[in-house]
Amino acid sequence: MAAEKEARKITTHTLQKMKEAGEKISMLTAYDFSFAKIIDAAGIDIILVGDSASNVMAGHETTLPITLDQMIYHAASVVRGVQRCLVVVDLPFGTYQGNSREALHSAIRIMKETGGHAVKLEGGEEVLESVRRIISAGVPVMGHLGLTPQSIYKFGTYTVRAREEAEAAKLKQDALLLQEAGCFALVLEKIPALLAKEVAESLSIPVIGIGAGHHCDGQVLVMHDMLGINTEFRPRFLRRYLDLFGSVTSAVQQYISDVKSVSFPGDQEQY
Repeated sequence: MAAEKEARKITTHTLQKMKEAGEKISMLTAYDFSFAKIIDAAGIDIILVGDSASNVMAGHETTLPITLDQMIYHAASVVRGVQRCLVVVDLPFGTYQGNSREALHSAIRIMKETGGHAVKLEGGEEVLESVRRIISAGVPVMGHLGLTPQSIYKFGTYTVRAREEAEAAKLKQDALLLQEAGCFALVLEKIPALLAKEVAESLSIPVIGIGAGHHCDGQVLVMHDMLGINTEFRPRFLRRYLDLFGSVTSAVQQYISDVKSVSFPGDQEQY
């Protein structure tokens, strides 16, 4: 029987068993109760309450502006809609870099105030002290390497990372360091597929890819992208499973037409 079918609730232990059994892990973002309830009931393994909420929920150009309080609001809303999947919450920019005590405080606030199951943070060797301190307090940590959106102004572009040998070597070393520090899983974003394959095969923990090819142990997408709510973002790695933008637009236009023509409400829709 598949590992995820055996578990009533998905845990970090379940994900490890899935990796060992060669079962792929499914992960999507969510930011509110209603969508979290739908996605969880559909059978997703992990919901990521991503700092991408800064973009798709608040309309910011980058992930940098979102605050810890706002992440806690979104994460608590998601957790209330979940019965089965693991909920991972992004630590937002400025809440863990360079200060491991602040990192621990941020992680503890998320765990206590949201009911989430783990936190995710970006970076390798430079954030190891924060990773170790958070894990030492009993909080599971998911790492994130490759394209790290909180560092977009350092990169200056959203292009594929680790094409050059030096950056690829650092990524592989960082991945090992994060595993040794105790991370239960790792996200690899927008890196060459063969590099992601090498990393996934070298690590004992699950590796989740986004724009990192099919050799990873699982995949993650932003919900608004894969459901076609956000139509402007069209990277190569994205597969759209719905056109909600078009469907919702049509529904709203029909509603407007029905109101103006007085066909809504009808006799059966009034008291």
